[in-house]
Amino acid sequence: MTVMHIDMNAFFASVEQRCNPSLRGKPIAVIGSAGRTVVTTASYEARAHGVKTGMNKYEAKRACPGLVFVVGDNRKYIDTSVRILNIFKQFSPIVEAYSIDEAFVDITGTAALFGPPLTLALSVKERIRQEVGLTCSIGIAPNKLLAKLASDMKKPDGLVVIEEGEVSSVLEDLPVCELWGVGPRLTAHLSTLAIKTCGQLGRYPVSVLRERFGIIGERLKLMGQGIDPNPVVPIGEEEEAKSVGHSTTLPKDISDKEALKRYLLKLSEMVGFRARGHKLKGRKITLTLRYNDFFTFGRQRSLSFPTNDTRAIYAAASGILDSIRLRTSIRLIGVSISDIVAGCTQMELFDEGRKRESLLQAIDSINRDLGEFTITWGTLLEEECGRHGPGVISPAWRPEGVKRVNVR
Repeated sequence: MTVMHIDMNAFFASVEQRCNPSLRGKPIAVIGSAGRTVVTTASYEARAHGVKTGMNKYEAKRACPGLVFVVGDNRKYIDTSVRILNIFKQFSPIVEAYSIDEAFVDITGTAALFGPPLTLALSVKERIRQEVGLTCSIGIAPNKLLAKLASDMKKPDGLVVIEEGEVSSVLEDLPVCELWGVGPRLTAHLSTLAIKTCGQLGRYPVSVLRERFGIIGERLKLMGQGIDPNPVVPIGEEEEAKSVGHSTTLPKDISDKEALKRYLLKLSEMVGFRARGHKLKGRKITLTLRYNDFFTFGRQRSLSFPTNDTRAIYAAASGILDSIRLRTSIRLIGVSISDIVAGCTQMELFDEGRKRESLLQAIDSINRDLGEFTITWGTLLEEECGRHGPGVISPAWRPEGVKRVNVR
């Protein structure tokens, strides 16, 4: 197998610079429209001054006094991402959208049409540059794990190929934190076992890793050896969604439960709208809360029947909120449904249920045609929480199916 991983360079910032020539060559940071927002991404000019994703505006401005803030337009990013994915599909039918700015492409057996992998990758880079006006970094390797590693080795606008015979030498002294999926906490745990490099990880006794980390221990040893059996999953063939959810960071910390419930209502409608559009229902409702000290937790409630009805989702989430004694004010709130049942088209037995279902279908139809919240709950009309759709593109975003969220 030969896999190509494409990572768009400073994607959101690069799209903004492409659309507005006056921003080119300048340090810019893409932020949200809300008052409480952080840097979503920064241009390479800004990164050179220490501006990083997740910084608040004040931290970013201190790092780079000449920084230009740009409110993100997620519709532009989605449109650009879909155009780029369509370019990939012209080189291989096996394209996996990993996120809005990353993709894997299985290019096994494409040499007869497009030349060797290096030639193909150069063609992809040129097509993206000409047709979309952006640059990307590409990694090519025998599997997804190594292809993603290769694309990170040279940025921006890089191209790195890891051949089968080079895997051991590439990994021998590579810090384990460079591996896809190995974060700071796991790195720290591995360090307690004197494992600091991929070479050490690949040689470590699997029995000890399994005892320490459970089933993931076997996976870790394989990763240290550069082995990844996971195939590239074509768009539209991903596994069914395990949950449907939305969350929002509040404009200000809120401790009043009635005020929080207005946000719950909006989020419940967003969840129900997406679930109904894809004929999904869930038996489990989860409420997620984040305190102002960033401590985050969730509480769940199981229903006796699967639902995608806004009213039922809201009632369950509201009940969970009522059962919690808040120790301080809330910064973020989220709602999701899980224990998903797909293909739910069975009509309600009673008149009231059928009327309710017909009403929801009519409202959804109008909101799909004219935009979310064209018709909404009266409670939300006068509230700030009812004026905006979701403003952040989730890492789980996909170009098709229930994971394609309409964002602003």
